[in-house]
Amino acid sequence: MKRDITETILEDWLENVSSFAYDGQVANYIPALSKQDPENLAVAIHYINGERICAGRSDVSFTLQSISKVIALALALMDNGEDYVFDRVGMEPTGDPFHSIYRLEQHRPFKPLNPMINAGALAVSHMIHGDTPEEKVGRLLSFIHEMTDDHSISYNREVASSEFETAFLNRSLLFYMKQHQIVTGSVEETLDAYTKQCSIELNVKQLARIGALFANEGRDLESGRRIIPKHLARICKTFMVTCGMYDASGSFAIKVGIPAKSGVSGAVLGSLNGFGGIAVYGPSLDEKGNSVVGMRLLELLSNRYDLSIF
Repeated sequence: MKRDITETILEDWLENVSSFAYDGQVANYIPALSKQDPENLAVAIHYINGERICAGRSDVSFTLQSISKVIALALALMDNGEDYVFDRVGMEPTGDPFHSIYRLEQHRPFKPLNPMINAGALAVSHMIHGDTPEEKVGRLLSFIHEMTDDHSISYNREVASSEFETAFLNRSLLFYMKQHQIVTGSVEETLDAYTKQCSIELNVKQLARIGALFANEGRDLESGRRIIPKHLARICKTFMVTCGMYDASGSFAIKVGIPAKSGVSGAVLGSLNGFGGIAVYGPSLDEKGNSVVGMRLLELLSNRYDLSIF
């Protein structure tokens, strides 16, 4: 992998795609996210050797949203083991929107097709050990603190509250799964934990370091200490390839070829073995729910520097 990308070059590439900032729309179905500024654009690359470069408004914070699904999956697998998790959530991609209930109704035994759609992510969040939503979210935050070596990261309470109050479809998914014993206990408590999970807030520099840790097969970049078992880090990255960009995952694999996960805040996390982590932020979303600027920038970088894994 080439590492001749400088901050000046990265600034130029970001400037090159900044004209697309208003081609999409910020997520307005979550009231708190509708306040985001489409011109808050940023990118960071964290190499596995510890070097980092960034461009744009790299100190601007955003919420993880669906990117949290990858991190929660890693923790749930560590808490419960593969058999337990995948008895309740499948491994197959779907061409349906991330919030669809359609496949949940069709599939037998009624388990979500994968952990990256909302139904699967809700089930995974439910599996994280903890007696209360606060304990589950606390353990997830501690995990992220360990991955980033940054204990300042928390969740955005305004966004969490906004999501919780408007999460009618996610409530429906949870009640449907509870009917079929995929989840148990309080739907409201599971949703509380999940919306706080999605509202964890960081910037592209912190997010790129998480991507680099996955690229380093779960080892801390500085100490070399194992944080995520190697085979579980691989499972997470495989889901990023097959399901990480909602129902645009196939075209993204062809055009970009980087294991990646997007979120409706406009962030995208990429992770490349032997290279590092890439994080992009651009709040305007396309019709699939992916960052317009993020998609353009990652495609340009991948093609220019031959980053595709295929």
